[in-house]
Amino acid sequence: MAATPPPAPLTEATSIPASPTEADTVQAPIEADLEYDHDSVLDESLSAYTASLTSSVLNYPIEHGRRYHAFRPGAYLMPNDEKEMDRLDLTHYMNFLALGKKHYLAPINEAETHRVLDLGTGTGIWAIDVGDILPHAEIIGNDLSAIQPSWVPPNVKFEVDDIESEWTHTTPFDFIHCRYLVGAINNWPKLVGQIYENLRPGGWVELNNYNCMIYSDDGTVPKDSATHRWATENLALIDSTGKISSPGPHLEKWARDAGFVNVTATKFKIPIGPWPKDPGLKEIGKCNLIMTIEGLEAFSLKVLCGLGGWSEAEATVLLAKVRAEMKKGDMHQLYDMYVVVGQKPE
Repeated sequence: MAATPPPAPLTEATSIPASPTEADTVQAPIEADLEYDHDSVLDESLSAYTASLTSSVLNYPIEHGRRYHAFRPGAYLMPNDEKEMDRLDLTHYMNFLALGKKHYLAPINEAETHRVLDLGTGTGIWAIDVGDILPHAEIIGNDLSAIQPSWVPPNVKFEVDDIESEWTHTTPFDFIHCRYLVGAINNWPKLVGQIYENLRPGGWVELNNYNCMIYSDDGTVPKDSATHRWATENLALIDSTGKISSPGPHLEKWARDAGFVNVTATKFKIPIGPWPKDPGLKEIGKCNLIMTIEGLEAFSLKVLCGLGGWSEAEATVLLAKVRAEMKKGDMHQLYDMYVVVGQKPE
């Protein structure tokens, strides 16, 4: 399961400097498809693509017209309504493509993997898929929101839990999976330490997260663009809470500091839009464009208005400009995704 996937994602410097890691090696720029038609055809293409993906990927407080989790309110800045659930499933599919159509890169011995934990499981789609891949294993997914389906494989179950609280598992896990969680964690080193303590000797962890600052290889995302302003202000506000807006570049260090061995770190460039010439990256970019446009309000309203004091009208105007820039397609936008795999010593 450890085959190397296609190159992948994110960013330029955030407010927390990241020291160079194994993943931060020089990578070739993504070549743009200069013959791609960015006009009205894109709307039709995205609409058809959304429809095909929808068929293939499958008492809460209300703020800014969106629904948020009720358990430990405020711990997570993203909504949990149906629109957000669709976006999360689309993100899962994009991640699946970026990893070379794999659900994980950890070189687990599938026959000897009997207990798996998926932290921050979201809609539970990863846990459900892995439950089918490992029918003999018990798969547990936990999240602050109980939005997972009830019809799942018999070896899959879900729990409402705050992964930053003390863990109470009495039996160690063979594999712990943790992805996304941008701006969701107050103390990453502590969390990675808890993962280490709850793995059996020889067990594996896979950490998947982003550097969320949008950039380009060719200078087509200028600093006076709406996109650059949106990304910069959004990430700075998240960092101001003490949570880290771009954990990806730090994952390798946290894993090594916790005691993991056989650590590998891979950085993937994730394009936004179908501008890459490479067919695989073009597919990822189209998927990401839909996901990002659909998620702009979810990413931004609670942050800009709740943390930054913006009016909803001001935020809406900025997001409309970002949406227009992304759909126009002349900016070759991308960010980086980091996947770090490590093993607890035998």
